[in-house]
Amino acid sequence: MSGGPEVDDPRTPIVVVVDAETPGNVGTIARAMKNFGLSDLRLVDPPELDPDGEAYGFAGHAREDVLPDATETTLDEVVADFFTVGCTAITGEDARRHVRYPFVTPADLADELREVAARPALVFGREGTGLSNVELERLDRVCSIPASDTYPVLNLGQAATILMYELRDLTVEATQLPDPVRERAVEGEIERLYGYVDDLLAVSEHRNQDRVSRLVRRVVGRSHPTDREVHTLLGVFRRVNRQLEHRAKLLDRYDETDHYLLDEERPGPDDS
Repeated sequence: MSGGPEVDDPRTPIVVVVDAETPGNVGTIARAMKNFGLSDLRLVDPPELDPDGEAYGFAGHAREDVLPDATETTLDEVVADFFTVGCTAITGEDARRHVRYPFVTPADLADELREVAARPALVFGREGTGLSNVELERLDRVCSIPASDTYPVLNLGQAATILMYELRDLTVEATQLPDPVRERAVEGEIERLYGYVDDLLAVSEHRNQDRVSRLVRRVVGRSHPTDREVHTLLGVFRRVNRQLEHRAKLLDRYDETDHYLLDEERPGPDDS
């Protein structure tokens, strides 16, 4: 399972939402925080979060802790106390527009935050206009999610979820997924498989037997087949070999007796 710091680790980011217009997006962000091991939600000029409204309706299990524990704050307080990362869909192209440049993608941000001693704050802006230039120029870092250049603006809740997912190794101690165990079949069994392939190529009188044999080795080598996979394939080849041997015996008998016909070669009732 994925390793990471404890939830209360001082390096675990807080999440700041500035002037959200829709309570449902606040609830969605709270739910994503719960999914990815974050718990400290700070709201700047938030909408009313009615316990019976859409914020709590969208929050899932985060309605039990993350959302009701959210606190109001100001951007001044956040800037003073945290390493701030402002999230925006619109960036500058070079240093001439330095308010939104340079920027980092969520995947690369995870590596950067490992080197930051201060506690990070992930700062999200309004649904319609995001963070203003005045707000962004006060923050330490700009982060942007790569998207289609014809429509790069994501929904606030979606953007927050993507960013938190990319930071999960910093925030999630363990996931529900088991550690994948790579179990490659023993080399002797894999060599038996190659032998069957070579035999089949020989029987088929393929024009490029050596080339195809090498190609099969490369494909199987990259795939790291398991014991079960190799044994299944060996069983298939054994069955094919038996069928070929049986057919060869029938053909031999046909050659020895002029009147002997294979089943599929016997005339049917409609044949003349």
